[in-house]
Amino acid sequence: MSEDDELEALRRRRMAELQRQQSSGQAEAQEAQRRRAEEEAQKEAVLRAVLDQEARERLSNIRMARPDQAEVLERQLVLLAQSGRLRGKLTDQDLKALLARLFPPQRDINIQRKGHITE
Repeated sequence: MSEDDELEALRRRRMAELQRQQSSGQAEAQEAQRRRAEEEAQKEAVLRAVLDQEARERLSNIRMARPDQAEVLERQLVLLAQSGRLRGKLTDQDLKALLARLFPPQRDINIQRKGHITE
């Protein structure tokens, strides 16, 4: 076997190994994506079960305006539902109260300068 033949055989083995790794990585990515989709579907089912129509609309509006806060709120609602601490469906007023506890209003700080320094 010549050096060129050995080099070609090495290249083929390496290419086959890379293709195996790539297909394995794709399968793992697909599995992770499937798991995320399943978790999302379960979360949506829980939210539908614990929120009335107006509260779901408010959550949807929050999701559009502040996705980070919506995520925190959704996780909190799922935890409360799973722990059995929710009795019946939450109304819009209940959701507002929960929002106020999770995200207290922040104080605005205004700095006003008094007097001018002129040179």
